Amino acid sequence: MTRFGLLALVLACAACGAKPAPQASKPADPLNDIARQYVLLSLEIGTHEDGYIDAYYGPAEWKTQAEANPRDLAALAQAVDALDASLMAVDVSGREIMVKRRAKFLHAQLNAARTRLKMLRGEKLSFRQESLGLFGATPDIQPLASYDPVLAEIEALLPGPGTLAERVDAFQERFIIPADRLKPVFDRAIAECRARTAAHIPLPKGESFRMEFVTGKPWSGYNYYQGNLASLIQINTDLPIRITRAVDLGCHEGYPGHHALNYLLEQKLTRGRGWVEFSVYPLYSPQSLIAEGSANFGIDLAFPGDEKLAFETRELYPLAGLSTADAARLAQLQKALSGLRGARFTIAQMYLDGQIDRNQAIVLTQKYQLMSEARAKQSVGFTDAYRSYVINYGLGQDMVQAHVEAAGPDAKARWAAMERVISEPTLPVDLAVR
Repeated sequence: MTRFGLLALVLACAACGAKPAPQASKPADPLNDIARQYVLLSLEIGTHEDGYIDAYYGPAEWKTQAEANPRDLAALAQAVDALDASLMAVDVSGREIMVKRRAKFLHAQLNAARTRLKMLRGEKLSFRQESLGLFGATPDIQPLASYDPVLAEIEALLPGPGTLAERVDAFQERFIIPADRLKPVFDRAIAECRARTAAHIPLPKGESFRMEFVTGKPWSGYNYYQGNLASLIQINTDLPIRITRAVDLGCHEGYPGHHALNYLLEQKLTRGRGWVEFSVYPLYSPQSLIAEGSANFGIDLAFPGDEKLAFETRELYPLAGLSTADAARLAQLQKALSGLRGARFTIAQMYLDGQIDRNQAIVLTQKYQLMSEARAKQSVGFTDAYRSYVINYGLGQDMVQAHVEAAGPDAKARWAAMERVISEPTLPVDLAVR
């Protein structure tokens, strides 16, 4: 070979090394564009109903865009149908299970938006239609008389003069946390909930919350997720707060409840996978059954058996300045009262379907939830404001509990199951599948 030919060969080889053959670019995932449209559409629906968006931490310009010139409800309903049709046209059959669950999650969320838009446009839905459409589940409604044996059990626990509701309320009022001791009691309760959760589910660096005591709300506690792994937890003090509520609200609103669920979804899905649909949380959607159910069951998961009573009597009662003399009987009462939670669904169904009026709902709530008139009015006021949302607490708890406990008796396995529930695109239907 001539020197010129050798040089040409070397240059050709160098050129080949410097400029590799271009590779075909990976096609864009159509689910990403659908997810972006879903977020914008959710924010736009939120302009028609205060509180529809429970949390949003996506790009600020998306919120500005959605609020700039919102369409009317009819146009939004058409947009939901069109986006859902586009979603259904995407073939995910050959993709990983998490992507299949993502597509199923988006479809369920869009169906909930469709249902809520029907309600906002004045369509009357039955309690069953509403709960299925919004939350993807509905409870088996039992007649109120079926809860009479539970009332008889509580009657034997607290005999005496006056109505059973009056006796139950008077007994529990002995365990009120003084107003000036609320903060230290709640600080300690939430810290323990956090520590017990962190022992099983690693906390992401930088997660945080701040707590406020508020009044004039239809709920006892609320978590406002702020994004960037942070929450605002508000505790309503309209009615005196009993000692048993400190751990309950600490777990429910904090760890492993709403705060933990939201920061895990942000960490693992919004940031980890770039799934922007989890940056928005429409309140009236299947997300709420998962959120409320896991938050309620999280109390028992973090404090199994008698551990809640032991922690309360050892640390919270002294902080509140309360006697522990009847603490065990209070815990026994709380356990018995849990047998009445299904009665709340029955009363809500009767009330929302027009079978009873508001005064009757309050009276029945006093009898079958064993509340004072003031607390019964607050409970029915919640139903006035949030309607069939009430199912998410009891039914959601039962569904999450059954799913997590199916992992076996081992605490490590149960916490791992719980982490999957609150950090993946989980739907109510998924809780029945293992």
